Amino acid sequence: MATLEIRTIPDPILQQPCEPVTEFSNELGQFLDDMYETMVAADGVGIAAPQVGHLKQVAIVDIGDGKIEFINPVVMEKRGIQMNLEGCLSIPNQYGEVERSYYIKVKYRDRNGKTYIMEAEDFLAQAIQHELDHLQGILFTTKVDKIYTEEELERLDVE
Repeated sequence: MATLEIRTIPDPILQQPCEPVTEFSNELGQFLDDMYETMVAADGVGIAAPQVGHLKQVAIVDIGDGKIEFINPVVMEKRGIQMNLEGCLSIPNQYGEVERSYYIKVKYRDRNGKTYIMEAEDFLAQAIQHELDHLQGILFTTKVDKIYTEEELERLDVE
């Protein structure tokens, strides 16, 4: 496995929609392994292919309950609303409150091409939605009213 370079703003690849995966191969499996290693090394809970320079519909989420690999994901259902603070490996030292659905139902494929449907809520749903936005070229910063730096957040915690 290898750690990949994480693209950061203003890299234009981060705002481009991704193409579906059509070939489920050993190379895809290796790419997923490399993406996961990169995410873990960067202390993230999710990563999407454009963040490492590939315009493919591939994302990984692991909030501590195990890795979920999403290939060609489609959100089938959304319910409820939650507001939470988000950050992004591609947008260092910037955070913002983002409104997301509390519950989602997602259809996706795994590295072998097998189709799954999963339901998620709360933080897992938030993390999945964040990563799936990347596959459409959408950054969380386009969904917030105000961006905070880490230093500003620390000052707010003290007050």
